[in-house]
Amino acid sequence: MVFELLSKDTQTLARRGRIRTSHGIVETPVFMPVGTQGSVKSLTPHDLFKEDCQIILGNTYHLYLRPGHERIARLGGLHRFMAWDRSILTDSGGYQVFSLAKIRRIEEEGVEFQSHIDGSRHRLTPERVMEIQHDLGSDIAMVLDECTPYPVSYEYARSSVDLSLKWALRCKVSHTRDDQALFGIVQGSVFLNLRKECLERLMEIGFDGYAVGSLSVGEPKEVMLEVLEGILPLFPENAPRYLMGVGTPEDIVEGVALGVDMFDCVLPTRNARNGTLFTSWGKINIKNQWYADDERPVDPTCSCYTCRHFSRAYLRHLYVARELLSYRLNTIHNLHFYLSMMKEIRQAIEEGNFSLWRRSFYEKRLSGENDF
Repeated sequence: MVFELLSKDTQTLARRGRIRTSHGIVETPVFMPVGTQGSVKSLTPHDLFKEDCQIILGNTYHLYLRPGHERIARLGGLHRFMAWDRSILTDSGGYQVFSLAKIRRIEEEGVEFQSHIDGSRHRLTPERVMEIQHDLGSDIAMVLDECTPYPVSYEYARSSVDLSLKWALRCKVSHTRDDQALFGIVQGSVFLNLRKECLERLMEIGFDGYAVGSLSVGEPKEVMLEVLEGILPLFPENAPRYLMGVGTPEDIVEGVALGVDMFDCVLPTRNARNGTLFTSWGKINIKNQWYADDERPVDPTCSCYTCRHFSRAYLRHLYVARELLSYRLNTIHNLHFYLSMMKEIRQAIEEGNFSLWRRSFYEKRLSGENDF
């Protein structure tokens, strides 16, 4: 993996970059749709190609449990398995172990947990996580870490950082694929001194990129931004900066302003399946009776397939009738909104007017739907 820093905004910390992997180019700042089980729910790879999606996220925990990393390896790796020839980032499975597993026990050696699918017992160590991601063949792999909950005591966060650093070193030692980058994950909860120490020690180990983990897990929004503002300027300039599991359009805009290069979140796809659609002025809930006779597209300024062909009334009908097409059309729109927003952000940084674009972004949200 090669990362190029192309330009920086003069009024904020926003960056414009480019990541080159063995499966293509990823323009940053970038949003990565979540393909939990080798699939971005309700969409085909062709749908993602048409939206110019350059990278997706695969879930190590889920793919390990089903269908199994060894089977995926025998079938040619994750790219071939899901017919996706662009870049893939796989997480380490740490978040899912700590949030989905019925029973888990954390030790220095690794984590033992009970599958949320069938109750079977499993053990993940840093070495095992690297083996799984090697077999999946992703372009970017993540180290195993402990995802710190919120709220948490300083003492717990301290011990969690120490454990995650030990695991990160073991991941680095056991990582052997030359065609796969490895990212470290900065932990430390809301305690800035722990975040800084964790980053410094990760940089001593040396990784291809660095991520911020365990944010947007319940802490107030202003606290999340304070942590990012305090830690991101200390990240190495010549490596990608990844904010894990974030977030809303507003979160992404503020993250970019603070220097984040990469984002992922289930919001656009999950919200689509729940009938919540993103627009230039905010969110709408398509299941509301208000839209039963509404002939307008979801967003008159949007050029996605859904908005070019279907009315709000039809989309509401599909959702209320529980038609599968509802999930597909809603997801196409939401991902188009996110990916188009990222294109606009990249262009604004290139042209030196990101601050102007950012102000316009919020003005649209204050103006309301009637202005569109």
